[in-house]
Amino acid sequence: MQFPERFSNLPDYAFPRLRKLLDGHAPGAAPLRMDIGEPRQPFPAFVAETIAAHAADWGRYPPNDGTPELRAAIAIWLGRRFGAQVDPDHQVLALNGTREGLFAAAIALCPERKAGAQAAVLMPNPFYQVYAAAARAAGAEPVFLPATADTGFLPDLDTIPNALLERTALFYLCSPANPQGAIADEAYLTRLLELAERFDFRLVSDECYSEIWRDAPPPGALGVVARTGSDPERALAFHSLSKRSGVPGLRAGFVAGGAGAIAAMKKLRAYGGAPLPLPIQHAATRLWTDEAHVEAARADWQAKYRQADAALGAFPGYRPPEAGFFLWLEVGDGAAFALRLWQRHGVRVLPGAYLATDAGTGNPGDSYVRVAIVANGAELDTGLAALADVLAGHET
Repeated sequence: MQFPERFSNLPDYAFPRLRKLLDGHAPGAAPLRMDIGEPRQPFPAFVAETIAAHAADWGRYPPNDGTPELRAAIAIWLGRRFGAQVDPDHQVLALNGTREGLFAAAIALCPERKAGAQAAVLMPNPFYQVYAAAARAAGAEPVFLPATADTGFLPDLDTIPNALLERTALFYLCSPANPQGAIADEAYLTRLLELAERFDFRLVSDECYSEIWRDAPPPGALGVVARTGSDPERALAFHSLSKRSGVPGLRAGFVAGGAGAIAAMKKLRAYGGAPLPLPIQHAATRLWTDEAHVEAARADWQAKYRQADAALGAFPGYRPPEAGFFLWLEVGDGAAFALRLWQRHGVRVLPGAYLATDAGTGNPGDSYVRVAIVANGAELDTGLAALADVLAGHET
């Protein structure tokens, strides 16, 4: 039986690869997961209460684009948070988690050819794996731009050849970055939008970690569009309640951007999308209107930054993240380090190579591990102490 060539060279997804690396070895202590970005703070009680109050709506087909109330709540939040004014009827689309939308964006918006050649989809390296799969599904070439310490952990916009930009259709950017926690500032986003206008491509801005930050709220693409007067068709912003509100199981996100791009995504979604169930849409509406739980969670994340700084700050491979809830630790050999950590302490972390690819100059994640600082209190202290022990090369 044949399989499509366009997916033939996709590697196994990161977490199956991690299971292959670790699961044949006994953990050195009770297992502690620091590999997956799953917030563990309590979410607001009104989530379950709202879902229960609308239980009768499980028996109804939900609106594909999101209820008017949900889209209005999202538009108000975008205005309050980023200063972006969007039309909830034409510029907002509710999503069943943002991964669905990030994939669908390429299918709906990426042409097969541009400037007389195969279209290119640019993305940082390391990258969220759905970007590459989406590019291949659209028949485009995924192009991996180094996002390393030398480039500030974001792609260097000034080193991208004009010939490549001419055939670029989409540019995926994650800010705050997963896994490095770097932030694309206002100047960076302004420059990227200038390139999008000059070379006729769209910025696909993955902003799922925007509400988890150390010192100051990161800017967003739609806010920069509003402040610079850029063409709103040049940018799509993706947000999720998974990280902001600590409800990854709710699978509630959205995309907002130019009316033309949203119309194309709505049209595709009418054929192949999975709309959010109505009780979940009601809960999501409540969550987008409430900031108190977000502020409380942010204070907790900032305390976790301080825990990590105290435990690991003396090690040369440690860099305090600007945002998000991952540590991007330079450890020499990421896979070997992850295995040692598991065998000695039962702590699971993700080798950085599993989040990147060799685009001709080596895999930029080889010497790193990604650590999710999602555990609470003493459990996080235990995990950080285990990291410090293996970083120091001590047997226990």
